[in-house]
Amino acid sequence: MKERSLHTAIHSLGIDFVELAPDRVVMSMPVGPSTHQPAGILHGGASVLLAETAASIASEINIVDKEKYAAVGLEINANHLKSKRDGMVTAVATPIHKGRKTMVWDIRISDEKCQLICISRCTVAIIEKK
Repeated sequence: MKERSLHTAIHSLGIDFVELAPDRVVMSMPVGPSTHQPAGILHGGASVLLAETAASIASEINIVDKEKYAAVGLEINANHLKSKRDGMVTAVATPIHKGRKTMVWDIRISDEKCQLICISRCTVAIIEKK
């Protein structure tokens, strides 16, 4: 997976793969100028990108026939609970539903002090590759 992340938003924002398992994906992202919004705090869009990345990677791990199918984001929501100026945030994605055509993931983003920064739910479609 890491090789495929070069030259993508994952690489540009410094997102790192921490844990990759069928029922738990953990990814971290530094908080700094490249992830800030103009007020100097973590941009909600960067949090959503981290959440969807964790859910998409988790879905990919669970696809049986990776030659035939791929995971793509279908819907995501997020509640931004606490601001963050610097340091690191970590996303933990766990399954709510793992079906053949869709998967739904709960993603919780916390900081180094285990303070909840953002909660998200992401639905991922499993589509046939063309």
